[in-house]
Amino acid sequence: MIRVAVQSAAIDVAAALAAHDAGGHGASASFIGRVRGDGGLVELFLDHHPVLTANGLEDLAAQAGARWRLEALTLIHRVGAMAPGDTIVLVLASSAHRAEALAACEFLIDRLKTDVMLWKRESFADGRSAWVEQRETDHDRAGRWG
Repeated sequence: MIRVAVQSAAIDVAAALAAHDAGGHGASASFIGRVRGDGGLVELFLDHHPVLTANGLEDLAAQAGARWRLEALTLIHRVGAMAPGDTIVLVLASSAHRAEALAACEFLIDRLKTDVMLWKRESFADGRSAWVEQRETDHDRAGRWG
């Protein structure tokens, strides 16, 4: 089972995990990315292209499914305005054994930062606002996967 979603609504982590783990898989790995509130950040806005963003996430999920023997994969990314502490992304990967689940989870979070069409704007309490550029470290981590 592969489930991919792009949504503006809050991500219900508990519900997603319950649906994902309904199959009783041997091992599950997860990553939950949240909005950091450091530096006076009050809002993170993720803009996207609906078709390209969804296609990018689906392509990454298919790549993970081709590389590892996964029994289930859930990849949910939020878009729109979010506050510090809100969940931005949820990755759940399950397989018979932990190695495949852990590797797939790490692959997905590393690659989605560089491969998926998303644009981040940060707004701060002092009135500053800026679009976030990709970091060199994001490309380094994504490059590890070939």
